[in-house]
Amino acid sequence: MGVADLGLPVDVPSTALFTDHYELTMLQAALKSGTAGRRSVFEVFTRRLPDGRRYGVVGGTGRVLDAVENFRFDADVLRFLRERRVVDEQTLEWLAGYRFGGDIWGYPEGEVYFPGSPIMRVEGSFGECVLLETVILSILNHDSAIAAAASRMSSAAQGRPLIEMGARRTHELAAVAASRAAYLGGFTSTSDLAASFRYNIPTVGTSAHAFTLLHDSERDAFRAQVDSLGRDTTLLVDTYDVAEAVRTAVEIAGPELGSVRIDSGDLLLVAHRVRHQLDELGARNTRIIVTSDLDEYAIASLAAAPVDAYGVGTQLVTGSGHPTASMVYKLVARAGSGDAGAPLVPVAKKSTGGKTSIGGRKWAARRLDAYGVAEAEVVGTGPVPDALTDRQLLVELVKGGEVVAREPLDAARERHAAARANLPLSATQLSRGEPVLPTEYVHRGSGS
Repeated sequence: MGVADLGLPVDVPSTALFTDHYELTMLQAALKSGTAGRRSVFEVFTRRLPDGRRYGVVGGTGRVLDAVENFRFDADVLRFLRERRVVDEQTLEWLAGYRFGGDIWGYPEGEVYFPGSPIMRVEGSFGECVLLETVILSILNHDSAIAAAASRMSSAAQGRPLIEMGARRTHELAAVAASRAAYLGGFTSTSDLAASFRYNIPTVGTSAHAFTLLHDSERDAFRAQVDSLGRDTTLLVDTYDVAEAVRTAVEIAGPELGSVRIDSGDLLLVAHRVRHQLDELGARNTRIIVTSDLDEYAIASLAAAPVDAYGVGTQLVTGSGHPTASMVYKLVARAGSGDAGAPLVPVAKKSTGGKTSIGGRKWAARRLDAYGVAEAEVVGTGPVPDALTDRQLLVELVKGGEVVAREPLDAARERHAAARANLPLSATQLSRGEPVLPTEYVHRGSGS
């Protein structure tokens, strides 16, 4: 299944330069030493969750598949590398024919993860795998951070709709990825049209304060909006006096007024006052939408308020204080020679200061308790214990260089809701705490 099969309107451009200089110099040196063709296994994992977080969310897998599929060194890219003398001619010749031909396994998008979880496993020759490090990490680190923040916010919202409104608070291209990750994590719509065009995410939006200020009076602005967009529109009521604006809004649109939006002030107090006023005016079905620098804590604080939907921007697209998932891409096993049948040898960096790694090609499974609730993330090498064979988490994403697991974004969104629901109840607590599941390591054999 290709991008066109999903109805996506945009092709992904070449991603070959979404990498670091040293990936190519390592390749050049490995080609010269004769080790570039050694079978290798790289794994993506994080050593810790952001401080206080209970679980992580795998976001960006679909974008990784696009990036790998489009990792090509065309004539312009090769010319750039030659002019900058990044690598020698032998390496340029090798890059000209580059196509990833290995295998990629990983946690399916939307799944939750914990410290040490082998979120993605990339297998092939050293040369073809090492080049993918930066682009894979840049996508997974960004999207997983946004998806985790979105997941916490959607939990706090307790079923009320969430609107992603962060495009103006981040890079214009990052905004599209952030919108995708937010939808994965539980948001219901976006204000960003580029995200909708690319990923078919529902969009919403009506007017800003500038529209009200454009007109000679608030009444004129409201009438113009209702005349153009209909009575079901959302009127912004905090440009001047909120109570007066609500009164005017109902006078113009009638009790069929769709929504009012509040973007400033004490949202808890103002929401209660506006609800009371709307009900008195007969607009009992008019919804209240609140915006204004919300995060998961502010959303939770409004749980008892008569709020029907939330619009979130800055805190969402910056990961609510944690803009990266701190994932790394490490070589965990490699063949002892370039022979196709050479066995894998586990390898790991020896380090202090919390940067230790565990060698060996890993599997992962989630053990359930007697009630069917997740109780541990089990990560191991070698044969999988019989009791866990049906609980394995990694799925095949790329086989022999061909993408085999591309899926609609809604499938990943539904998967996340199910995965989060399968965690202990404490997973959705906003108070600081340790990961809701412990990670247990099982070593059985070489892991080759």
